[in-house]
Amino acid sequence: MIRQSATPADWRLAVDIGGTFTDFVLLNAADGEIVTEKVLTTPEAPLDAVRRGIGAVLGKTSGNKTSGSKISPAEITAPIVHATTLVTNALIEGHTAKAGLVTTKGFGDTLLIRDEHRYDMYDLQIEFAEPPIPRQRTVEIDERTLTTGEVLRTPSPQELDAVASQLAEMEVEAVAICFLHAYVNGHNEQVCAEHLSQALGVPVCVSSEISPQIREFPRMCTTAANAATMPVIGPYLTELEAWLRTEGFGGAPLMMLSNGGVVSAKDAALAPVRLVESGPAAGAHSGAWFAKRMDEAKLLCFDMGGTTAKSCLLHDFAPDLTTTLEVARIYRFKHGSGLPLTIPSIDLVEIGAGGGSIARADNLGLLKVGPESSGAEPGPACYAQGGTDPTVTDADVLLGLIAPEAFLGGDMALDASLAEKATAKLAGDLALSLPDLAAGIHEVVNQNMAAAARMHAVEKGTDLRGVPLIAFGGAGPVHACGVAELLEAPRVIFPRNAGVLSSFGALISPVQYDLARSMPRLLGKVDPAERDAMLAEMQERGREVLAAAGVPAGNVRFRCGIDMRYAGQGNEFTVWMSESWTNESETTQEAAITAGFEDSYRRIYGMTIPGLTIELVTWRLRAWADPDVVEPPPLSRNSDSAPEPHQERPVTFARGSKPVGTPVFHRFDLQPGDALAGPAIVEERETTVVLRPDWQAVVADDGSIVADSP
Repeated sequence: MIRQSATPADWRLAVDIGGTFTDFVLLNAADGEIVTEKVLTTPEAPLDAVRRGIGAVLGKTSGNKTSGSKISPAEITAPIVHATTLVTNALIEGHTAKAGLVTTKGFGDTLLIRDEHRYDMYDLQIEFAEPPIPRQRTVEIDERTLTTGEVLRTPSPQELDAVASQLAEMEVEAVAICFLHAYVNGHNEQVCAEHLSQALGVPVCVSSEISPQIREFPRMCTTAANAATMPVIGPYLTELEAWLRTEGFGGAPLMMLSNGGVVSAKDAALAPVRLVESGPAAGAHSGAWFAKRMDEAKLLCFDMGGTTAKSCLLHDFAPDLTTTLEVARIYRFKHGSGLPLTIPSIDLVEIGAGGGSIARADNLGLLKVGPESSGAEPGPACYAQGGTDPTVTDADVLLGLIAPEAFLGGDMALDASLAEKATAKLAGDLALSLPDLAAGIHEVVNQNMAAAARMHAVEKGTDLRGVPLIAFGGAGPVHACGVAELLEAPRVIFPRNAGVLSSFGALISPVQYDLARSMPRLLGKVDPAERDAMLAEMQERGREVLAAAGVPAGNVRFRCGIDMRYAGQGNEFTVWMSESWTNESETTQEAAITAGFEDSYRRIYGMTIPGLTIELVTWRLRAWADPDVVEPPPLSRNSDSAPEPHQERPVTFARGSKPVGTPVFHRFDLQPGDALAGPAIVEERETTVVLRPDWQAVVADDGSIVADSP
């Protein structure tokens, strides 16, 4: 129940479509009060779950006001922030639109040749992810732009008509255009795009807008992925906006991007590839918000849902950002086996390990869990929706970690007998008892998630030992202590409303847009006028995007970053300049570039190389506006009595061990200062906190459960 407040309400709504569940958070920014909801995702018609969930979360506000009536859509005047996995799932599952690709004559095989990098040198049967657009829908055209930006040949109207005819015969639903050296000058791409858009009447995107950066394969792959998902996300957003208007909502939707910012639905529809890590980015923002309030400068966000698990390491209370990410990997831990996307993103790792991950025996008779998932349809066997494969959720039910009658507060009771039936066959195949198999599934998925987090940290030069965890997502609090033990983490933080924390993160995210443009130049050889003109164009685009999201021009802030390397090297890294850098003198600017590059190079490689010239490759610009500060009031303690469990149930915590009688508490019965000793279980509607044996926990002032390892 939400407390009444004398302060005028400022209701804000967030939606997060996951692979299994769609989450909703309704926040009163005036006093920090929160209402939550979680419903099953409807993959074939995602708006169905959104409609149902929004109606349910608004219905829970009855009695908040003096009139006793629920909040109406018209009272939500702030933008509705939306995160989604629609784009990610479309790319991973191959459920993209029928898109065509137009490229420079002689370069039609770029998506098949890739970058000639073999992620496994000794695998003679090496496989790669299928390109977003197949070769048979790739059309070449005779055009050429030089590396200087000079247009050597522009395609004629007759050639463009021929290309349009070819694409029309293929019945394409969208078109990607990626020409050689278009990152320097996109004139030919724009000419082609205007012609094809009029001739075909389908969405068209160009690499000079989607990814104006060097390296042909990732630029083409990013543009192709964008085109292939435009017909997926575009109609959904159009339908969503129409429904919100019909219902009378006062705020328009803003879409969460992979970089942790939000933009208008219109801008998101033009570049859906920027939504790939939409939901996980929102979760990372939530983790950073809690990290600051708990003074944990270094923290590992652990987000486990129904389909995937994500981990993101926070440094100095903030997540790291990356300029590239990879989706649809053939092999979970092998970089290079997926599709590279040159988009700004919060740096995290995501694997197929969630409540719906399917357990099976491999060819060697070993137990494997995931990455295949039962998803929302049919879901785990215990959902009683037709699923027959044993999953992580089925195992957790059999172990006693999840109470079937308490799942989603009892609104979606689970069937333990179906979980047992689905798991029994695999237990027989592996010659294991049912409890041992269930415990084995639980342990294997924990090992998978810990290994992924550890590998990601090692790639970044970080040791996770001693780093606390913050656990959220529907399944995260169930598995967090087990993962923490594997990672040698000393502490786990379980926030209130952890099951829908990514949606909360969307509400506290800034309006933000990142732009990039390659202009390779040696340090000292940069033409200030040319550079400033380029940055001015990028700033203007940034202002346009933020203005479309409702940000006044005076609130827009900019920061410049540069991808740099020593001249002659093949890889670069990003160094961010201060906000005031563009206003400094040329000498001061060069000194800042040199200092920033050498500091970063020394941190990464342990040294610098005297006598080599620095090369500036890609210029980046971040345009953003600070979000409103949300400060929920601390909870008050209403009594001095110790917390009382509402029941005790047998729980199995390890293979070969007997069930342990474990006290079960209601989350919202706990008060600040309450102490809990493991084993213990704390239930709230959207998730379950599991304290393993010998763990000790205390409830913080904001209601978070802070648990310390043995």
